[in-house]
Amino acid sequence: MFFDVARVADWLENTSWAAGIRQSLWLYPALEIVHIVGIVMLVGAAFMFDLRLLGFSRNLPLWGMSRHLLPWSRRGLWLIIPSGILLFMTNAKSLSTDPTFWLKIVLIIVAAVNVFIFHRFVFKTDSGGQTELSPVSKVLAVVSIVVWIGVIACGRLLAY
Repeated sequence: MFFDVARVADWLENTSWAAGIRQSLWLYPALEIVHIVGIVMLVGAAFMFDLRLLGFSRNLPLWGMSRHLLPWSRRGLWLIIPSGILLFMTNAKSLSTDPTFWLKIVLIIVAAVNVFIFHRFVFKTDSGGQTELSPVSKVLAVVSIVVWIGVIACGRLLAY
């Protein structure tokens, strides 16, 4: 079975939702604001946690930071995903052929795999009450920071 991206993009861009967002004076900017707030919540919390994994603020316990910061990242996703889909729909044909958009998607997938590996295999077995984690934790923290910077850069480049 072949998935026709161009056909789906054409359909999305011609939905009443996409047309309504494009025609509204305030809806598109409001969605952008929601999307950016979600990015701040997700990436800001992830960065703070990643910096702690890299050895900054060693006086703060990892488990405490995890319990405080990571739920904010999840809340950010609740803003990013629907707003991102709606923003994409308004210009789906153009974005679906833009290499920067696809790089952003690939980087988001890399970020998700990185989070999965960290929480499934490293953090649960590694940390307990420790103040420092294995070198693998530090590598995954660097990957997280670099990938999220790439996602943000791609998002900004798509606006031009």
